[in-house]
Amino acid sequence: MRALITGINGFVGGHLAEYLLEQGGWEVWGVALEEHLRLPQLRGAVRPVCLDLREAARVSECLKQVRPHVIFHLAGQAFVPESFNDPAATFQANVFSQLNLLLAMIEHTITARMLVVSSYEVYGLVHPEDLPIAETAPLRPSNPYGVSKIAQDMLALQYHLSHKVDVVRVRPFNHIGPRQNERFVASSFARQIASIEQGNAPPIIKVGNLAAQRDFTDVRDMVRAYVLAVEQGEAGAVYNIGSGQPVTISTLLDLLLAESSCAIEVQQDPQRMRPIDIPVVVCDVRRFRERSGWEPRIAFAQTLRDILDDWRSRLSNTP
Repeated sequence: MRALITGINGFVGGHLAEYLLEQGGWEVWGVALEEHLRLPQLRGAVRPVCLDLREAARVSECLKQVRPHVIFHLAGQAFVPESFNDPAATFQANVFSQLNLLLAMIEHTITARMLVVSSYEVYGLVHPEDLPIAETAPLRPSNPYGVSKIAQDMLALQYHLSHKVDVVRVRPFNHIGPRQNERFVASSFARQIASIEQGNAPPIIKVGNLAAQRDFTDVRDMVRAYVLAVEQGEAGAVYNIGSGQPVTISTLLDLLLAESSCAIEVQQDPQRMRPIDIPVVVCDVRRFRERSGWEPRIAFAQTLRDILDDWRSRLSNTP
């Protein structure tokens, strides 16, 4: 099976490529803005394609050359605060990139199965009666990123219905793990703790809203779910993917702090607060579990230890 991963140099793309190579039987190609693969372990094992997905002609050339059997479309702008700062760029990165892929598939009669990764942010302003959030919950996006993911989601469905493109849509909830960008909450906390431990920062950790409850899944469990979605998902269908267990941000922070012997003060940082922050988000994952049998395997506490150890290693190797 020939897989094309867009966003191969991203957090999820790297983990997905590692998983496919470990499974065997996959020829993996990866699209990135850079000429080189960031992860050393992927070099020589993954065939890189330097490409800006916003350039339709080059996307067409890529798909004509690679002719993948499966497209894992992971590329895009994934940071919610950035979508408020530059909503137009978020739409260009998320919506038009995917449209170019769909049009290229039609142009070259590529019958690949395409995994379109939407987001739980499409549900937005969740009411208590909506919990846990099923795929049938109303879409009330509370940020431009969520709107862009609705557009991706519906664009995939439209081309499935109008042109029979073989798509499966997934709406993942929060996924965390080693190598995640420090802009995201668990990685942000872990980086700050690791920096304090190494004497490079004062013993103060800055936080946003600690009362929010979120549904966290280890990225290594999430990429396993993506492969199952490709292998077992119904064409055109949409599936929520998450743990089904809400965790407060304060609990996440406490577990990370418990892994450190340093005395660390917690301070709230107004810059880390969102204009709108939904109190509780928890996934109803029954549809996907019934279809695929998927269950998370990695304990939440283990994920946090791995994230903290990853940051300890990264910072110790930084000049």
